[in-house]
Amino acid sequence: MRTSPPPAQSPPSWPHCGHGAAPATDPIGCPGIHVPSYTACLAHLDETDRDAYLASLTPGADIDHRGTPFTEELLAALLHALHDPTTRTACFGAARFEQAQFSGVAQFNGAQFSNLAHFGEAEFSRTAEFAWVKFSGGAWFGQAKFSAGGQFGDAQFFDTAYFPRTQFSGDAWFSQARFSGAAQFQEAEFFGGAVFEQAQFSGDGQFERTQFSRTAWFGGARFSGAARFERAKFSDAAEFGGAQFTSDALFGQAWFTVMSSFGPVVCAKGVDLSGAVFEAPVTLEIAARQVRCERTRWESTATLRLRYASVNLDHAALSFPVAVTAHPVPFTTNAGAATAVQESSLAGHNDGVRVVSVRGVDAAHLMLTDTDLSDCLFSGAFHLDQLRLEGRCTFALTPQGLHFRRRIWPYWWSRRRTLAEEHHWRAHTSGQPIPPVGQDPSPRHWRTGPHHPNPDHTPDPEDVAALYRQLRKAFEDGKNEPGAADFYYGEMEMRRHQPPSNG
Repeated sequence: MRTSPPPAQSPPSWPHCGHGAAPATDPIGCPGIHVPSYTACLAHLDETDRDAYLASLTPGADIDHRGTPFTEELLAALLHALHDPTTRTACFGAARFEQAQFSGVAQFNGAQFSNLAHFGEAEFSRTAEFAWVKFSGGAWFGQAKFSAGGQFGDAQFFDTAYFPRTQFSGDAWFSQARFSGAAQFQEAEFFGGAVFEQAQFSGDGQFERTQFSRTAWFGGARFSGAARFERAKFSDAAEFGGAQFTSDALFGQAWFTVMSSFGPVVCAKGVDLSGAVFEAPVTLEIAARQVRCERTRWESTATLRLRYASVNLDHAALSFPVAVTAHPVPFTTNAGAATAVQESSLAGHNDGVRVVSVRGVDAAHLMLTDTDLSDCLFSGAFHLDQLRLEGRCTFALTPQGLHFRRRIWPYWWSRRRTLAEEHHWRAHTSGQPIPPVGQDPSPRHWRTGPHHPNPDHTPDPEDVAALYRQLRKAFEDGKNEPGAADFYYGEMEMRRHQPPSNG
């Protein structure tokens, strides 16, 4: 049996050094680009030519050393040639290090790049140190490999930071780094710890499909743009305590393997956990305008402690008990002395929790505590008779005030708790108009549904009666006699409006 020979290695697209080439075993040789005016790369110039080239460099010069193998000493010589006595650091213009290999410690600490810094597909065999570096142009590290970790603490990225498909075999440190443009880490692989504590993201933070094999630290990080973690996989803890999101925090279809806690986080817009999977018992502490858990899978127990949030649990899969609780006071961080989490981005909004849908949920595993259920859709949920309602869970009330029909005496509705589905049906049958966008529904009217006035998406009296019947039993089991009485009345009202049976 014959085996195919390995595919031939392609030569680089630039004029390359070729040092050490052998027709049979290594037809390409060294891939380093020619130093200007020479026919060898910086690593393979003779000493005299190398010294002459380095002496010609001035701080801020453009350099191109694609594919070049750097020892620790050779890199130090290059940095020394670009050293600016005024700033006391190495200063680069445009810097091209694509596919370069760094066999020693890559010591770039404090360097300044005034133009594009390109390290795409570079390989760092030992620690890569970029602490306090200033990248004024784009910083490209796409598909680079860091075998012993990377240090980017306090680095400043004034343009886009590109790290797609980058591999960090050791710890990656980005603590207190500042990203003024987009931070692109799509499909990156962090096999060690990923430390982004106190990092600031002014543009979008893009971590779609990123893999975190060890702890991911985002404690105290600030995201001004969207934080995108869709389809990311967290195989260890994910620490987001004290993180602040000015825009949306998107974790759709993310996978959390062993994470036991998430937050507390504050999000001025929405936290999206739709389609996410939580394998281990977890507690989530979130203050946000919206929390979306549509089709989220909880494969163990979970507690959601929330503030300010409108919660959507559409078709969430609950294999174990899940509790949704309104947290009465601001969250605190556990770092050192307990400190209240800053909620200024949510100032002026109601800090209560509103559950807007449990459609398709197995309610036997669900407990709601101190939540507003005025607009909650229960249609399509399973085992509603086993739903646990604790604390002060509120429902919509019947319209208040006197009402008039033509040629009939004025009337008023008896005050009772009602389901959103009854509101939607009555609003539809009475031809009630939709309130203007941004205007709260009037307490004098029935609330319109999300599909109003479409009759195909409005529950009929028979469906609403079944909901009242199941939830009445949940009230009875919870020893809530007033609630059970209201729902018994609601069931009778809906049965009264059912069309006659053909039987």
